[in-house]
Amino acid sequence: MSEPALTDRVNLLGCTPEKLAAFFVSIGEKPFRATQVLKWIHQQGVTDFTEMTNLAKPLREKLVEIAEVRPPTILFQGDSQDGTRKWLMEVDGGSSIETVYIPDGDRGTLCVSSQVGCSLDCSFCATGKQGFNKNLTPAEIIGQVFLAAKSFGLPVKDTEKRAITNVVMMGMGEPLLNFEPVVDAMTLMMEDQAYGLSKRRVTLSTSGCGASA
Repeated sequence: MSEPALTDRVNLLGCTPEKLAAFFVSIGEKPFRATQVLKWIHQQGVTDFTEMTNLAKPLREKLVEIAEVRPPTILFQGDSQDGTRKWLMEVDGGSSIETVYIPDGDRGTLCVSSQVGCSLDCSFCATGKQGFNKNLTPAEIIGQVFLAAKSFGLPVKDTEKRAITNVVMMGMGEPLLNFEPVVDAMTLMMEDQAYGLSKRRVTLSTSGCGASA
């Protein structure tokens, strides 16, 4: 039996707890499986269902067939002497986005993109000059956090050693023009079973002004 194409699989990376629970119910499983899988993905950084050892083997085999955990692809990672880290990531369709980590004392802020390009042409922003390409999916937005957290080699659940303490939606794009995917991604950022960031540490910036989530 041939494997299904990537587009035939459900990408669980961007599923909120509620949507993940609904997914498991839809395939005849108990909703509590959502919590188990959330922890494996976002706190342990596991993308291979066969490694999720507290799931029954038949369920793991089923997930391999119908689902995936697929973040964007890292094309480039560069580190500056001051600790700043920048990624160039490829998303579905072949477009690229930038994600930047900025350390400041005991604070580490990740700047996340919500779109490829931007339809707004703000005079102070270079992104608008390239025009609008596409909205990012929840998986492509939270995938930036996922990959950045993994790059520091520490479990996300270890709050005492967490490299990323803050997330700002100030990368490429206008977040409020991609509202629902941004809300889903920010929900995962603040979810205790995922990244567990407090509301005051997740900020959405829109057309020149910032607001806490």
